[in-house]
Amino acid sequence: MQLGFSFNFSRCTGCMSCIVACQDQNDLPGGVAFRHVIKLEKGKYPSVKFSFLSLACLHCGDAPCVMVCPTGALQRRDRDGIVIVDRDLCIGCHSCALACPFGAPQYLEDGKMAKCDFCVARLEAGLEPACVRVCPCRALDFGPLEKLENIIAERASRTILESRGLIP
Repeated sequence: MQLGFSFNFSRCTGCMSCIVACQDQNDLPGGVAFRHVIKLEKGKYPSVKFSFLSLACLHCGDAPCVMVCPTGALQRRDRDGIVIVDRDLCIGCHSCALACPFGAPQYLEDGKMAKCDFCVARLEAGLEPACVRVCPCRALDFGPLEKLENIIAERASRTILESRGLIP
């Protein structure tokens, strides 16, 4: 099983509550976040429209950060695919940050790497990741990739049927 996040563009308002929840859950200093919200602009003045994209570590199946870590501080868990950091093994070489195309690894004041771990302590307690829990518009979800793929496919089918007037 591989856990993943899903994101619904049409629901996100750019409120940034996912970032604040992540910072609070992980006790991160100001300016450091494991989740980022990017503002996207479409159109030209005066008909500009905005969308937002919330991103965190993608917990890649072939995670480049894991492959380049010289000490094995980054590991991908077999049971759920979560890429975790053993901060005791991290030497702060920044190889993982250079290898990650999504900018997920962040370095804290102690010079060691940290990143989104899906709020693994919350998951093990049967709770949602903090960013998913606080999203007021339910733009974020998480779960096994197979479940998320089915939900997204169903949502897309419903949208197509609605646009053709086949369902109300």
